Amino acid sequence: MTDEQLTAEVEAWLAAHWTGAEPHHESFGRDPRSVWLAEVRDAGWAVPRWPAAWHGRDLSDAQGRLVEAAFARAGAPGAGQDRTNLWANTALAHATGEFRRTIVAQLLAGEVGMCLLYSEPGAGSDLAAVRTRADKVEGGWRVTGQKVWTSGAAVADYGMLIARTDWDVPKHRGISFFFLPMKQDGVTVRPLHQITGEAHFNEVFIDGAFVPEDHLLGPLNGGWSVLQTALAYERSVMGDRARGPRSGAGGAKGDLALLALAREAGRLDEPVVRQQVAQAIAWRALNALNTRRAKAELAQGSSSAIMSLGKLAMSRILHEEARVRTMLLRAGSLLEGPEHPRAEDANFLALNAYFTSIGGGTDQIQRNIIGERVLGLPKEPEVDRTVPFREVKAG
Repeated sequence: MTDEQLTAEVEAWLAAHWTGAEPHHESFGRDPRSVWLAEVRDAGWAVPRWPAAWHGRDLSDAQGRLVEAAFARAGAPGAGQDRTNLWANTALAHATGEFRRTIVAQLLAGEVGMCLLYSEPGAGSDLAAVRTRADKVEGGWRVTGQKVWTSGAAVADYGMLIARTDWDVPKHRGISFFFLPMKQDGVTVRPLHQITGEAHFNEVFIDGAFVPEDHLLGPLNGGWSVLQTALAYERSVMGDRARGPRSGAGGAKGDLALLALAREAGRLDEPVVRQQVAQAIAWRALNALNTRRAKAELAQGSSSAIMSLGKLAMSRILHEEARVRTMLLRAGSLLEGPEHPRAEDANFLALNAYFTSIGGGTDQIQRNIIGERVLGLPKEPEVDRTVPFREVKAG
């Protein structure tokens, strides 16, 4: 199929199915958005690069982008999940059996909510140090431990969980990866209040919660490699886009938002202002190209150290753009509240930038990854890397 034929087919399908909003559905419990996403999935547009046997169309990356572009022009969601849906990509690569077929289809339609159960109070930057344990029982495992910084835990149906299943081997080799059912006795979720006034994150306490046998992803004790796949997709998304202003003041988005703010403040003719706004826009353009390069070489089920470049760059971009906003507003940036939306946005974005600096691996961890795996620099010493985890000293 030529690019022109593909674009015509996508546009014809959208003209026949997309009305400008997710369709209303009369059945009790059916989310209109999920109804629409299921249509997109069943038509093969949700994951066009995937094989036809897995809801795809076997398209190249370039043609997949044509599908995404057609959906974007129509304002329709759902396409391009083969690049952005970390849950479905991880499940496709590492789940098995009937659970794999069922959960992938549900994830593409947004029929199940998900969260990440990785970080712990004593294992954040060093995820291989997790102490949440999964003990084998009949039909599955019993999980006990604590997780923290978990977005969406209160409404999630499943959590992608890493837990220790072997304490007598070095830390990286005794971890397994599970889809843990969240809505069960033994799972307690408590919100954590952020400096922005929001509470997106949670701490999760797990006390003997059950995870079925077929919810293990990858081999037993081989969860570290599965985690690398999931982290690659998470960092890809975080490096590709980030939250914008909350107020929507001015209406401009992305690169145009800084230009609009400079123009509104009457400062666009100042050489230093123009230079700093242009620098911020240039960084975004460069990062978009790098992220596209990284995704092009990210094969299904693999990981890419180049994703760390994009995530680290986005962190820098967000902090810099917040600084430029503050500079443009001058003393007005000290104001707060909905009656001062420009200052409210500047302050929110300055605080929220730290989310990208921490979530999905801190800026410092990304620098280590880039140094060791991209630049080939010597690894940092790890005195506990070859020690059986049971013998590792912990404070």
